[in-house]
Amino acid sequence: MSHRTLPVLFALAAAVALAPAVATAQTADDASVPRTAWGAPDLAGVWDFRSLTPFERPENLAGKTTLTDEDAAAVLAEADETWRQIQEGSDAMPTGSYNEAWYDVEGVAEDRRTSLIVDPPDGRVPAVTAAQQKRQAELAMIRRGLGAHEVTYGGWVEDIGPGHLAVRCIVGFNSGPPMQPSAYNNNMQLFQTEDHVVLLNEMVHSTRVVPLDGRERSGIPQQMGDSRGHWDGDTLVVETTDFLRGTGFLGGLTSTHLRLVERFTRVSAQTLLYEATLDDPTVWPVPWTFQLLMQQSPDPLYEYACHEGNYGLYNILAGAREAERAMQQQQQ
Repeated sequence: MSHRTLPVLFALAAAVALAPAVATAQTADDASVPRTAWGAPDLAGVWDFRSLTPFERPENLAGKTTLTDEDAAAVLAEADETWRQIQEGSDAMPTGSYNEAWYDVEGVAEDRRTSLIVDPPDGRVPAVTAAQQKRQAELAMIRRGLGAHEVTYGGWVEDIGPGHLAVRCIVGFNSGPPMQPSAYNNNMQLFQTEDHVVLLNEMVHSTRVVPLDGRERSGIPQQMGDSRGHWDGDTLVVETTDFLRGTGFLGGLTSTHLRLVERFTRVSAQTLLYEATLDDPTVWPVPWTFQLLMQQSPDPLYEYACHEGNYGLYNILAGAREAERAMQQQQQ
């Protein structure tokens, strides 16, 4: 699928609540959670983490943790209008896009949660550091007038723009790490043994092999970081450091200094609670946390072929060179 629809879908995700909320301290229900032959909670399976709950709490819902009936009706009406624009075309997307069948979309959940972020309590991503603000301002100046997937003036493969890793199919826009609900392909398969777990994302079929045996880290920077796991009671804790660069999370906003802690707790036979805490002092002055629920899926994962032949990258670079030639001719 094309990435061109993502800005509209992210705007939609900021308007509709879907996934149920779970308190940070919630633990597994021992009576309903299956266990492995060696006694650990059985986390294996395909898990669906689709959710249209706003990642951040919308400003007009400040101070609210749940939607009223009136709020719910309003956001559903807004969602209907957004889908109409996606399917029929709008100024932002004049040619239209996929129909609703392609997207992971459902209605407002019973608890009507207003954000996935649980810490800070306002449900908002903390303001970035002064140094990060400066970096963002400098990048905006260099890339003035360009879209996320357009090449920076004079740039090449490593400088396509903020979305270059997704365009090159190196990262998925929702597979992170950490995992974040998005427009489609919101599935993760977890494999489990006594001394390892494997996290396989449908998006860009990215895979993390996580040792549980206490071995030391390799010290080698990797695109998805170097992960180590352990059990905290019935919760699987995965700590990841040594990132090569930003991941697909929030458009690559994180840095090589990120320390990511993910917690997986099976709270019922059908439900896995996923919690992620991000600690990156070069981007945010304080750590922050979000939660989402993953529902077990009876369906297998299918291959996601991001670019077959990668013609998209070829055309992006060819178009950039043509645009530069046209600009030079205008300046003569």
